[in-house]
Amino acid sequence: MEKEKNSRNAVRRPDCVTETRMGNTILVVSGFFKEDAVSTAADKMMRVLEAESMAGNRPEYTA
Repeated sequence: MEKEKNSRNAVRRPDCVTETRMGNTILVVSGFFKEDAVSTAADKMMRVLEAESMAGNRPEYTA
């Protein structure tokens, strides 16, 4: 059980890193995926696209 606890506290490298420059500032975003996940990033994106297509094209709300 101690081994499990130590593995959870171990420093983990990010699964993805994105850098974006805004003027003189560089924003660095690190992403971590759930280690025991079943669905892939592609599966999740497909669900997003399917939901958007089901919603249809709605005009942008301007107030």
